[in-house]
Amino acid sequence: MNNENAMRDWTGNKRSIFGCIGASNHAASVREENDYYATDPTAIDDLLLGGAQIKSDIWEPACGEGHLSERLKGLGYNVYSTDLVDRGYGDDHFDFLTCDRKWHGDIVTNPPYKYAHEFVEHSLDLLDEGGRAFFFLKLTFLEGQKRRSLFDRKDLEVVYVFSRRITCAKNGDFASLRERGGSPVAYGWFVFRKGYGDYPSIRWIRP
Repeated sequence: MNNENAMRDWTGNKRSIFGCIGASNHAASVREENDYYATDPTAIDDLLLGGAQIKSDIWEPACGEGHLSERLKGLGYNVYSTDLVDRGYGDDHFDFLTCDRKWHGDIVTNPPYKYAHEFVEHSLDLLDEGGRAFFFLKLTFLEGQKRRSLFDRKDLEVVYVFSRRITCAKNGDFASLRERGGSPVAYGWFVFRKGYGDYPSIRWIRP
């Protein structure tokens, strides 16, 4: 899994290029500041055990402190990790929503929830036809008039629903969340495939 091949459309100095279209750590720090929820790395194992097929080259555009990225790397994937905010982890730090370079692998992330719709649409714009974007989201993402247009595109291929709750901790504080009895929120993996063109299926994971 060669990172240079995966990023062949990215040229020049990474720091200059990934400050895409004038983006910086400060571009949207206010919106990001209170919307960082780290994902239990076992969510990756559950996704794979559920039968998901993920390409070897992955972009994690909301990597946080690297919980998902590190698990994917441990499983042998080649992961390019970025985030708007530098939390001590990542290959680069910039606003994903301002970048317009194509990505030839898949995208796997837990985005800031209030910007999840924008993250999904932008991911689909950047992926090759048939490329997949795997989003860890609240099941309530299926609701809402605004998101209806996204689903009408018929790029949502499958939703993997967690039969048992999985931990998603604000600011990465898993210990405090477990002390309070775990997560009160139901999550799932939403898999979007560019050009899918059909209705999604539902599968259950974490029996």
